Amino acid sequence: MPTFPDHALDRDEQLATRAAWLYFVAGLTQAQIGKKLGINRIRVNRLLAQAREQGMVQIRITGRLADCIELENRITEHFKIDQAIIVPTPPDASLIRHVIGAAAGGALAERLKDGMSVGVGWGRTLRLSLRSVPRRPLRRVSVVSLMGGLTRGAAVNPHETASHLADLIDAQCFYIAAPALADSQATRDLLAQQPMIRDVFERLRKVDLVLVSVGGLAPDSTIHQVDLISETDAGSLRKAGAVGDLCAHWLDVEGRLVDHPLNKRAVALSPFDLKSVPCVIVASGGADKVEVLHGALKGGMVDILITDEATASGVLAIAEERDK
Repeated sequence: MPTFPDHALDRDEQLATRAAWLYFVAGLTQAQIGKKLGINRIRVNRLLAQAREQGMVQIRITGRLADCIELENRITEHFKIDQAIIVPTPPDASLIRHVIGAAAGGALAERLKDGMSVGVGWGRTLRLSLRSVPRRPLRRVSVVSLMGGLTRGAAVNPHETASHLADLIDAQCFYIAAPALADSQATRDLLAQQPMIRDVFERLRKVDLVLVSVGGLAPDSTIHQVDLISETDAGSLRKAGAVGDLCAHWLDVEGRLVDHPLNKRAVALSPFDLKSVPCVIVASGGADKVEVLHGALKGGMVDILITDEATASGVLAIAEERDK
């Protein structure tokens, strides 16, 4: 286990790392750790929680659940995709993106290799997924953001997600130097003609792998939280038949682009361009993502689906109902 000078790391981070190592690797109890580190058991518990939250600890469970395997088989067979990875739905809905993110990070890490170009979307699930991607330098690798950025700083900014992954694998990073949503179709068209932006879109159309999530229309969705759309926009999108977005483009439950002005303002790779990418991993879950995931699957925009049991069951229920 490598050692660092005391001044190299924050004191709490040092303690959390030591506590996690003693608990998960050395097998000590929380009481034994407290005695060894000179802190009480409550502090040990908090440090272990901090270690998990900050991604210092990556737990991989190798056992398979029969119910999840059955759903994986039904999803892959019905939608003719390469793979489905279904994880148990946690009792606390706020943890859904955590468990899906961990699975997505593991799936991405297994597929990364030298000479690869990777397209990356955005959102809280993808940000969490990077905690499960181990840091390892790769050669001749590039990471390309699938969409423009936000006009203010945020942890879920598309540019931040891409740059974080690039840092983990020592890759070149390419951004669309424009807002995710232009103020008008005319502005979007003008931006798309700029050589530096056109170059990034050309790179995106040649990527080997994409990791992306879908967004819903619920008030707590990421796209709402960062004020990319208003509640008025959400209402008009629903009236147009939208059930959620993929790459900032709004889809209906069948995977078709809805007729709405926002779809003409998106500065992002079209979901239909994903069909030509060799491997597209879509990682999302939650009740508000069921319909848009069905749309993405039905539209042929997914090669590998990563979601939770309840969401997968909901997607299959829609599929079976619409097949009647």
